[in-house]
Amino acid sequence: MLHTMKSPISLLFALLVSQTATATSTAFVNVNVVPMSSHTVVTEQTVVVEDGIIIAIGNVETVSVPLDAEVIDGTDRYLIPGLAEMHAHVSDANSPDLDRTFSLFIANGVTTIRGMLGQPSHLRLRQQIKNGDVFGPRLVTSGPSFSGNSVSGAADAIRKVRAQNEAGYDFIKIHAGLSAAEFAAIADTANELGMPFGGHVPVAVGVEKALAAGMATIDHLDGYFAALMPPDSDGAGGYGGFLDILLADDVGGNRIDAIAAASASAGTWNVPTLSLFEHRVSEVTVTDLRSRPEMRYMPRSTVNDWVAAKERQLSERGFNPQLAARAIAIRRQLIHALHKAGAGLLLGSDAPQVFNVPGFSLHRELGFLVKSGLTPFEALQTGTTAVAEFFGTNTGMVAAGREADLVLLNANPLEDIANTRRIHGVMVRGSWYSAARLENRLSVYLSSADR
Repeated sequence: MLHTMKSPISLLFALLVSQTATATSTAFVNVNVVPMSSHTVVTEQTVVVEDGIIIAIGNVETVSVPLDAEVIDGTDRYLIPGLAEMHAHVSDANSPDLDRTFSLFIANGVTTIRGMLGQPSHLRLRQQIKNGDVFGPRLVTSGPSFSGNSVSGAADAIRKVRAQNEAGYDFIKIHAGLSAAEFAAIADTANELGMPFGGHVPVAVGVEKALAAGMATIDHLDGYFAALMPPDSDGAGGYGGFLDILLADDVGGNRIDAIAAASASAGTWNVPTLSLFEHRVSEVTVTDLRSRPEMRYMPRSTVNDWVAAKERQLSERGFNPQLAARAIAIRRQLIHALHKAGAGLLLGSDAPQVFNVPGFSLHRELGFLVKSGLTPFEALQTGTTAVAEFFGTNTGMVAAGREADLVLLNANPLEDIANTRRIHGVMVRGSWYSAARLENRLSVYLSSADR
């Protein structure tokens, strides 16, 4: 049951003294807590954070505020766990684009990212972020991807998996073009080492074998359209276009529940990246996409490249708006079926890719999940509690003892998922950043026309 009743707290802030400059702790006072452990809002709470950990949470009249605490007024605001982008792309640690990307993520309440195309510099970067030497969200990183271009046979695959494990990467990224033997070698070695692997489903493998091999995540719903094709279809195994969109007319909806149940049984999680797909193929015009407010934070050359990518998609042979609409509907139906079957869903948008501005695109992804049949609470779970469960981390909830990755909102996200965009401030590993401070940080990245 959702609880939202409030009573006035008279003279509360007249009694509190904020020592911002010397504060060693932070207190959110008179805040509505959305703990995410259940579908509830707990009103009139004080949440105290010290050394990056939530050390106390309870009624505003009973929880003491440390004398040296920085006090954040939570009146009529909602405190939720930080969000995770589970399909991100991170530039080289020395890239001038890195701070832009990280600042956009944090300004949008994204406190954890899973880098899906890693490189050696990310190992150092991961530690620098953890140490506080680099401003950014928590980074979980793959190594360089395994694909038909980077792997030469099963023996080479085994060697590279072992090398990435020894180097300290968090997981293996699977890309397209691998043979069945190469994929099997990667899976067997990664499983032996206890190293997760996920990403794309190679055509030579298919979803059912990927599930059987213990793939940790399937991203983009890759391979599902091929798995839903009738066995005697002429299109099965052929060229499907972008994420198999050209197969949409041949996909059989009667097999969706079965493949969703198989995914749940295998324990494989899905990162749908609906925003990546829908931004590229939907009838939303290039003009509308490029005029979105968040585009002003991206280089004009990048936005022009995104425009060109969508225009190429719209002109591809065999593509038409009706086919795109059917593909979108099937993907949303598949998301709902996966959720009903108990298959894990993880929030991810594939940023920064076509019209997916880091952070902003994750809020649009939440909206697409709700359009697919999830409630706002269920959609939020994919970026909070589900991520903590997947990684086995102490984040993902607002509760005593949890790490303090938090977002303070100006409206209730359980009533309307769009309210996740109404950010008053973000706490990353116990450090508080007001919206004004974050906007000031982003101002250097505004296009010249907006300055």
